[in-house]
Amino acid sequence: LICMQMKFHSVHTLCIQNDNTVCLSLKTSCDSNPKHSLNHLLTSGFLLQVFKPMVERFGVRFDCDIRMRGYYPKGGGEVMVTVNPVKELQPVTLTERGNITKIHGRAFVAGVLPYKLAKDMSAAAVRTIRKEIKELYINIQPLQEKDKAYGNGNGIIIIAESSTGCLFAGSALGKKGVYADKIGIEAAEMLLRNIRHNGCVDEFLQDQLIIFMALAKGTSRIRTGAVTLHTQTAIHIAERLTQVRRLRLALMSLTLIFNEALTIT
Repeated sequence: LICMQMKFHSVHTLCIQNDNTVCLSLKTSCDSNPKHSLNHLLTSGFLLQVFKPMVERFGVRFDCDIRMRGYYPKGGGEVMVTVNPVKELQPVTLTERGNITKIHGRAFVAGVLPYKLAKDMSAAAVRTIRKEIKELYINIQPLQEKDKAYGNGNGIIIIAESSTGCLFAGSALGKKGVYADKIGIEAAEMLLRNIRHNGCVDEFLQDQLIIFMALAKGTSRIRTGAVTLHTQTAIHIAERLTQVRRLRLALMSLTLIFNEALTIT
């Protein structure tokens, strides 16, 4: 799964200043291993509903066709990614979160698992979010996946959108012996945690954007929550790959600024 994410980012960076469209077929567990600490990042829902809209702000255009969802331990997922060429990336400024205007998502089951699990995850997630956000309609659809799923699995992803176009996500995958309502609560609490910090990206997206900020022509500014260890690592790698001249890191800050010099001030 980590390899899939690395391949996906490699395709995007290779298409910068490239005249050719790149197609990549990936076969893996498209909706991840529930035991993996990065299962949120690696779900197809996060890829399409959070990562894709954000990198499009930089000028990256790609299509992602999920031909089959695969669940641990069988795998069997298949994704076809097509990335269009781009001459240069545009800088992005995202420093004002605005108000949360929409919350939606999907709770899903596949294989032999009963539809009731999807409904229980959805209901538990809505109840949890309602404790803090009472004014919005929350639409988390329970779904039974039949045609494009291989293996047995269940999970939930919830997306929050803001008035300025910020996107936040919370998700969880089912685990053996864990009640469905606990899966829904886990995803909802993750979402709420990422909304509370008042940044413009969630904790899982911030490190994914570093390489795009480094390669963009001009200065990018993105307000985040607490800087994660993954983000610090991404900054370290980007500094060397793109020859940024100066790095200053202060973990108490909430703004990433990336141009010829990278600063977090």
